[in-house]
Amino acid sequence: MFGHSRLGTPRFRDRVEAGQLLGREVARRIGKRDNVIVLGLPRGGVPVAFHVAQALDAPLDVFIVRKLGVPGHEELAMGAIASGGVRVLNRDVLSYVPISQKTIDAVAAREEQELQRRELSYRGARPPLQLRGRTVVIVDDGLATGSTMRAAIAAVRKMEPQAIIVAVPVAAPQTCEEFRKEVDEMVCLRTPDPFQAVGLWYDDFSQTTDEEVHDLIERANAEVQQ
Repeated sequence: MFGHSRLGTPRFRDRVEAGQLLGREVARRIGKRDNVIVLGLPRGGVPVAFHVAQALDAPLDVFIVRKLGVPGHEELAMGAIASGGVRVLNRDVLSYVPISQKTIDAVAAREEQELQRRELSYRGARPPLQLRGRTVVIVDDGLATGSTMRAAIAAVRKMEPQAIIVAVPVAAPQTCEEFRKEVDEMVCLRTPDPFQAVGLWYDDFSQTTDEEVHDLIERANAEVQQ
């Protein structure tokens, strides 16, 4: 079933296998509920989320998060925007980096264009699924620092779900433990130490394309509607 990394820890063959195994575990933990929605973080999280949604017999959607980088230091996140028109600001960063509201708005507007482009590419004209009062399972293909997932959680929480569950095939041990305190349920299949990088724990970690994301979303929701 698994390959092995050079560190001797079992690896997943690919995102399909990881998603199937993760789906079984999430279904075992929470059972099948009528109000569940699965959100995949594109691109790599969507193939995993597809199989989780199948295991739960739940609808699947993408949830896009775009980091708002500090101008000139783009790797430093002063916040993020996400699907549904949500903006989350990192007050810790903004407390010691003087950035005007005008600059924040300009960066957000630029990232919003890319977010809209991706939403159109992935979802087409179909509106996003409503999260209020639902059990939301957020899926990615792995967590290193977890910064994107943390932004996704903050954005989803603003949409007033009943519960937030994070599910990933593999995560850094410390990151997994941190998230246990932040969400209603945290599912990490594997927490290798040392972790190093998500891609190390897959035999095939090839890039997921926009077309694949679009096709998986369409397939998932066609199956749920049948």
